[in-house]
Amino acid sequence: MDSMRGRLLVATPSVESGPFRRSVVFLLDHDEDGALGVIVNHPTHADVDDVLPSWSALVGAPDCLFEGGPVSMDSALAVAVVPAGSSPAGFRPMTGRFGLVDLDGPVPDATELLGMRVFAGYAGWSAGQLEDEIAEGSWLVTEARDEDVLTPQPENLWRSVLRRQEGDARFLATFPDDPTEN
Repeated sequence: MDSMRGRLLVATPSVESGPFRRSVVFLLDHDEDGALGVIVNHPTHADVDDVLPSWSALVGAPDCLFEGGPVSMDSALAVAVVPAGSSPAGFRPMTGRFGLVDLDGPVPDATELLGMRVFAGYAGWSAGQLEDEIAEGSWLVTEARDEDVLTPQPENLWRSVLRRQEGDARFLATFPDDPTEN
């Protein structure tokens, strides 16, 4: 099995409801035991400053908490990107220059991180579950760019990632919000 760690999952229009509708998931881990990722395009109305004030200066725009997924939504998970070769205290590398930040540890200096997002919850799949969902057409798997995870305009990310795909997949970006009004 090839790992999809570090790639994006883009929900297809067949995912019509729930937390994954029009979502873009950044996969932090994927192996024979399952997968873990965070939804990077679902900001909430809660500011990081209200939840984790000591970390708010490290979060890029928008400086809100993101809905990371339906698992453990009562806990916070921070994903950061660091300069190449850097590994600040409390940083656990996951894929490329991205990793998890220990929110219970010391707050790193702003120069140690290139960007950070805080997520309420995460997305998780058991062994084989994600592969089955991909096979049934629920997800497109594509390369991730640093700017995808840290985009200042997460509300545009789903369409933006689809538009840059090759072939017919790019036409999914034109799928109407409500197909019954087409």
